[in-house]
Amino acid sequence: MRLPLWLKITWTVWLATWIPLYWKQYGVQNFLFFCDIGNLLIGLALWLESPLIFAWQACGLLLFQTLYTVDLVGALLTGHHPFGGTEYMFDPGIPLPVRLLSLFHLVTPPLLLWAIRRRGYDRRGWKLQTLTTWIIVPINYFWRPGLDVNWARGPFFREQHWMPGLAYLFGYLIVVPLSIYYPTHRVLEWLTRRWRDAATK
Repeated sequence: MRLPLWLKITWTVWLATWIPLYWKQYGVQNFLFFCDIGNLLIGLALWLESPLIFAWQACGLLLFQTLYTVDLVGALLTGHHPFGGTEYMFDPGIPLPVRLLSLFHLVTPPLLLWAIRRRGYDRRGWKLQTLTTWIIVPINYFWRPGLDVNWARGPFFREQHWMPGLAYLFGYLIVVPLSIYYPTHRVLEWLTRRWRDAATK
């Protein structure tokens, strides 16, 4: 099923707004976050209507963006962050328009699931996300390490000190694909089978 033109145009216009504002606020290294890479690739996927790119991004983003949503909503409702990671959304030092642009994290999971349901699921997605991680995270580790982009130096933007840094990096490159990308891939396979079966009834 084809994707609507209005959605492609809307996402493109949003990207044209988001990129310069984020660049000015956070700098170029911010675009190495998986979520920010995802924004660009989702834009490409919308225009190409590519099941592979949607699957690639879903395997890498669904879990983390969902936890982001839970953390942000939890903080809004209770004043406490269940997981952490969205504290900056309440930082008055960051301009409100920039913080509002970060609400894309809430949109990404349902958008990816909707696109996969319409265009199908490509089983190669988790492998592409693994390859992306093997390329991007070492760059994050060595380039501007104090920013801890993608938690390349430690979880929750804090450098860890309970093991040698390179051991942590190597473990990250093995554990994250096996514990997050592959299980997400299997869940998406199961979901697409359910959707396909429901459509044939």
